[in-house]
Amino acid sequence: MTIQRQPTRAGVRDAAAKLARVVPPTPLYTAEIRGRTVFMKAESLQPMGAFKLRGAWHRLTALDEDQRRRGVVAFSSGNHAQGVAWAAKRLGIAATIVMPADAPRAKREGTLALGAEVVDYDRKTQSREAIAAALAEARGAVLVPSFDDPWIIEGQGSCGVEAAAQMQALGAGAPVQAVVPCGGGGLSAGMALALPDARIIVVEPEGWDDMRRSLEAGWIEPVGDAPPPTACDALQTPRVSPLTFDVLSRRGAEGLAVSEAAIRRAQAWAAERLRLVVEPGGAVALAAVLTGQVTPADGTLVVLSGGNVDLAAYARALAEAGAA
Repeated sequence: MTIQRQPTRAGVRDAAAKLARVVPPTPLYTAEIRGRTVFMKAESLQPMGAFKLRGAWHRLTALDEDQRRRGVVAFSSGNHAQGVAWAAKRLGIAATIVMPADAPRAKREGTLALGAEVVDYDRKTQSREAIAAALAEARGAVLVPSFDDPWIIEGQGSCGVEAAAQMQALGAGAPVQAVVPCGGGGLSAGMALALPDARIIVVEPEGWDDMRRSLEAGWIEPVGDAPPPTACDALQTPRVSPLTFDVLSRRGAEGLAVSEAAIRRAQAWAAERLRLVVEPGGAVALAAVLTGQVTPADGTLVVLSGGNVDLAAYARALAEAGAA
């Protein structure tokens, strides 16, 4: 049995140093919400449109030469796919991505444009994990999970290191609370390691809030058998991992769920107030603040985790938010 190492705060800081050498910090926006200045980390402005390149870069740069020659396999609806493809292209590594057939076209095309091979699967009837594991074994490639991996968690946590430094530079002090979108929990677990003194609040779409229920129960609760449809393709994780759950549980993280209508309104708010395009899954944390489910306080950090939208769906979301 292989014993998986645990992600650490030291690993997060190492990942942040690695990222600083290849990409500039993403902008930190501010806006007043309910009389408080809220800081918003625009991960939607990463080179491939989401925070996922952080974990991918930290993971792939840890591979030895033999592993790099054999390539990598990942599974993702789009953002992890593009993060792995982006890192693999820069490092000269072959990348294969197992992607749902109904993944947003923009994310699929972005992954292909970065040189990765895409293998389709049906998310209703097939297991992406099983398909990816079989491909990796057959090809002798390294499997790169989207969240159940210590290097991935540490890499995502570099977002927190970066945001904290930006807030300190603005004289705002360290983040007091961090509100973070959550699918499998890689980003939120990384943020929990990066910001050991901050309150951590993870946000998911209603019906897909298995991390919220898991944290409340004290053990992992999977998504139900018939979860409702959601625009948050990036957050449709049926079960969180012991690795991410353990980090968040030990830190006393809290969970919230937001409605699809609230997510659309958050997307529209970001477009109008920040001039930012934010995808549904990237807007859930902002939605929790705008609805009042999270009370803004001095030192509140909100992560806008991605901006890879299908333009037609995005236009409909803005129109529906405006009509509400």
